[in-house]
Amino acid sequence: MKSARILLLFFLFGLNARGQSDPWAPLRVFDGKWEGSVTGKPGKQFTSREYQFVSNGAFLWQHDHSVYEPTSPDAAPKVREDFGYFSYDKFVKKIVWRQFHSEGLVNEYRLESVNADGKSFEFVTVRIENLPPGWRAKKSYRVLSADEFEETFWLAPPEKEFEIYTVAHLKRVK
Repeated sequence: MKSARILLLFFLFGLNARGQSDPWAPLRVFDGKWEGSVTGKPGKQFTSREYQFVSNGAFLWQHDHSVYEPTSPDAAPKVREDFGYFSYDKFVKKIVWRQFHSEGLVNEYRLESVNADGKSFEFVTVRIENLPPGWRAKKSYRVLSADEFEETFWLAPPEKEFEIYTVAHLKRVK
């Protein structure tokens, strides 16, 4: 009896998956290596990123390496890194992104909106680990071409509205 229920679940999920469009469609453009500039509250920075589908396409892996311009002639450039994994949650029917920062923060985002043309979309945090409760973040993306995109990162302290923190402009290098 238990085996029959499990087979029924696999069958139903299989039917559902065939009836759905590709949930990864807006993110497929990211697959590859990118470089670009970032401006905003923490200062100017140069960033290099890589996105790659892994585990037979079940996940999209992301790595970001950023170097900030020194704030003074005698200061060393600040370096920060983050990496993350995007997954598709079949139960909430959304892409989920878990991003791990060198500062010890872990952001868990959900893909909340995609424009009709698929070229603009937005992730909003559902949880931020290692920040006081109430903080929120979002990232909005605008695909300018197959080889160029813009990312805007927004932050909101508890009970405040979102404010732009950084804007990145990236171009494909590979």
